[in-house]
Amino acid sequence: QDNRISIWSAGDLGNAGLSGDYHGEPHLLCDIQHNGDVMDMQFLDQERIVVASSTGTVTIFRHHQNNQTLSANHRWEKAHYHVDQDTSCGGAACTGVVCNNPEIVTVGEDGRINLFRADQKDAVRTIANADSSTLHAVTFLRTTEILTVNSIGQLKIWDLRQQRNEPSQIFSLAGDRVPLHCVDRHPNQQHIVATGGQDGMLSIWDIRQGTMPVSLLNAHEAEMWEVHFHPSDPDHLFTCSEDGSLWHWDTSANVSEKPSFLHQGGRSTAYLSHSTINQSVVSAWLSNDPTKDRMEITNLIPNQTLSVNSLDVLGPCLVYGTDAEAIYVNRQLFA
Repeated sequence: QDNRISIWSAGDLGNAGLSGDYHGEPHLLCDIQHNGDVMDMQFLDQERIVVASSTGTVTIFRHHQNNQTLSANHRWEKAHYHVDQDTSCGGAACTGVVCNNPEIVTVGEDGRINLFRADQKDAVRTIANADSSTLHAVTFLRTTEILTVNSIGQLKIWDLRQQRNEPSQIFSLAGDRVPLHCVDRHPNQQHIVATGGQDGMLSIWDIRQGTMPVSLLNAHEAEMWEVHFHPSDPDHLFTCSEDGSLWHWDTSANVSEKPSFLHQGGRSTAYLSHSTINQSVVSAWLSNDPTKDRMEITNLIPNQTLSVNSLDVLGPCLVYGTDAEAIYVNRQLFA
């Protein structure tokens, strides 16, 4: 009922123990009240954070580092709504937000896409009926294009330069319309996109090819809540799930020569499904010779039972939050 946005200091790297456990005390720098559930959030820049609320409101909070306080910097009330913006109960949850300073894109349960600029009071652009179903997540494909995933198993590309309110491309899972919950694109090869959804499967798409995933990989036993390519080492991908697992997918070459840190969660080798793509630079994610490109999968939290709801990764650090009302930091991903 009473939610807060909190900024934590997780201390310095020097305090990480040999096991990767962090022994110093993380401490709360500041927090501020937030109206509604926090559905998503992202840093806009060094001191501003954009937060999506279940009330449909999108807020920019500013972190004042000189005196360690948080304040609401700007608010778009009911950026997402079901009936109309004025009805008291008309708000629809804003399910996803993505920033490319100064631009902010939000999606919601109302199937609406908003493009905001951090310094402008009104939306720069709104695609009101972008989707007839719930939009669950959004990410930038390029500076002027975004990707959305929805509750009927579709991945869509939107070109924000076009004035028409239709997607420029629609991709979908064959057969069952399994809701997709999360999406991320490969940081270097922008045609490679990963999504995850209600059935726990990891789908890899090549948006230059066809309208279906290049490969479907058996992953979690319940909903996949988040998928992230490592931003600087995209041979590594991370997924987390309602089933309490957090998987590290490693497609980098010569997996067999890797140090033994891969053993900790039990080791399994998966093979990518066939695809008929001939390209000059074959990414392991789009492999058409699965026997050549093995993939190593490690569950980083083998005995966890509660849902892992969110994760992020940067350098050697992995951070994730679970239904245990705890945030975990693993500082030795590649130790």
